[in-house]
Amino acid sequence: MSRLTTNQLSLAYGSRQIVQGLNLHIPDGQITALVGANGSGKSTILKSMARILNPAAGGVYLDGKLIHRQPTKEVAKQLAILPQNPTSPEGLTVRELVSYGRFPHQKGFGNLTQEDNQMVDWALHATGMSEFGDRAVDELSGGQRQRAWIAMAVAQGTNVLLLDEPTTFLDMAHQMEVMILLEKLNQEQKRTIIMVLHDLNHAARYAHHLVALKSGVVLYEGNPEEVVTSHMLRDVFNIDADVIPDPRHGAPLCLPYGLAADQEISSEALPSVSSSLDKVKVLA
Repeated sequence: MSRLTTNQLSLAYGSRQIVQGLNLHIPDGQITALVGANGSGKSTILKSMARILNPAAGGVYLDGKLIHRQPTKEVAKQLAILPQNPTSPEGLTVRELVSYGRFPHQKGFGNLTQEDNQMVDWALHATGMSEFGDRAVDELSGGQRQRAWIAMAVAQGTNVLLLDEPTTFLDMAHQMEVMILLEKLNQEQKRTIIMVLHDLNHAARYAHHLVALKSGVVLYEGNPEEVVTSHMLRDVFNIDADVIPDPRHGAPLCLPYGLAADQEISSEALPSVSSSLDKVKVLA
C-alpha cells in the first residue's frame, strides 16, 4: 500500500531539468531514504512531495489525489516537512516553536485550543524534549535543536513526515540521537517517514526502503540488502567500496576504499609537497 506516489513526475528550475518521468510508490508505515550524490535531485523530489515545488509535468498523488491541487491546510494536516537547516526567530522557546505545528488545525485568530496544547505536550514528550519546553531554541545543542524541530513536525499530527537531511552539520552522537528518534516514531507510531540522507550507512541501518538516484533518475530501489552493493556504489556515487554485513545489526555496511577509475585524481594535478613548502617560505 502507498498513500504517497509520483506518476511521470518531471521537475525543473527554469529551463534546467532536474527530474524526468519519475514513478515512485512510498511504502506506508516504513522509513524510506532517498540517497545519491549531490545534485541528484533528492531534495527537489522531497520539495515536490511536500507541495513546495510545482511539477513541470506529471504529478505527486496523496491518497489518489493530485497534491498540488489540494488546499495547503488540508495537505498540512496529512504530511509535515522539515527542510534543511531550519531557522527560528531569536528567543523563541521550544514550546512556542512546537506550537507552530498546530497551525493547520487552527481557526479564527489562531489561539491554541486545549487539544492543541495536549498535542504540543505529547510531541514534546515523544521527542524527549519536555524538560526543554521553556528553553530558547537558539540555546540548545545541535541534536536538541533538531529534536525540537522534529517535535514541531510531529505536533502537526500527520501520518507522513518528510525530512531533508535531518542529520546535516551534527556530530556523530547527535546524528545517532536523531536517527534513533525517527526509528522510535516509526516503530511506535507507524509513521511513514521519507528522508534525504547523505550518510549511506545511516540509510542502510535505519531505512526499510532505499531509492538511489543519479541525475534525477532512479537507478536502484528496494530494501537495503538489495540496493547497497559495490555495483550500486560505483554506478551512483562513483566510488569503489566493499560492502559487508554490520556485525551488530546485519544491515549492509559500506567501506569505501577509492574513487572509481574514471573519477581518480591525477597526481600530476596535485601540487608537490616541496612546491607547497617553497610557497610557504616565500610568504614567510
